Amino acid sequence: MNVLAICAHPDDMEVGCAGTLLKCVARGDKVTVCHVANGNLGHKIIEPDELRDMRRKEALNSGAIGGIEVLTCDIGDVMVYEGSKEQRDKVVDIIRKVKPDFIITHSPTDYMPDHVAVSRLVFDASFAASVLHYKTEVDGEADVTPIYYVDNLAGLNFTPTEYVDISDFMDKKIEMLECHVSQMKWMRDHDNIDFAEFVTTCSRYRGIQSGVKYAEAFTQCLAWPKVRAARLLP
Repeated sequence: MNVLAICAHPDDMEVGCAGTLLKCVARGDKVTVCHVANGNLGHKIIEPDELRDMRRKEALNSGAIGGIEVLTCDIGDVMVYEGSKEQRDKVVDIIRKVKPDFIITHSPTDYMPDHVAVSRLVFDASFAASVLHYKTEVDGEADVTPIYYVDNLAGLNFTPTEYVDISDFMDKKIEMLECHVSQMKWMRDHDNIDFAEFVTTCSRYRGIQSGVKYAEAFTQCLAWPKVRAARLLP
């Protein structure tokens, strides 16, 4: 299968669904991750242009560890708008290029505007990508794509309907997360947050809920014709 995760920022994939994507790679899937935003405002000291380049390299390093292709729409942080046709078309192009069997993206109830906007952009673009005569830079069409929403940060306002056992992939998930040095070091040094511990704790909590050591949690977008009578998550 072709699997596409469309996230807001570099490191969002590692936080929410890296274990699931690693499990997809292990079963033989082709996995692609696209960051809609470039992460350029995610630091108080490093200037945006420099940080944009740093975060791109960090994302590529993480993807290399996981055997995952990493793409970007290169939109600035806090500049993602669900009503932007230009941005929607960028996502349409990604979907048409990858032709995924399913998409993972943010929940529409997540904690910050870029995440919520990406969720809506993906919902809209996944339909537009299936319309042959809707013209963007990438010609053709993609199937109407099932969508799975990844857990909200810290699990707030999110009731899972799907769980993926990531116990065998937890260490590599954290290794990939640690590639994002600009974020991890800043949070440890200045915010007194060990984000690796944060993510591990959330995965353990979802694991307790689902009877395994570590898990990632999802809900499915229940909109016709995005539902399939088969399990697509690994």
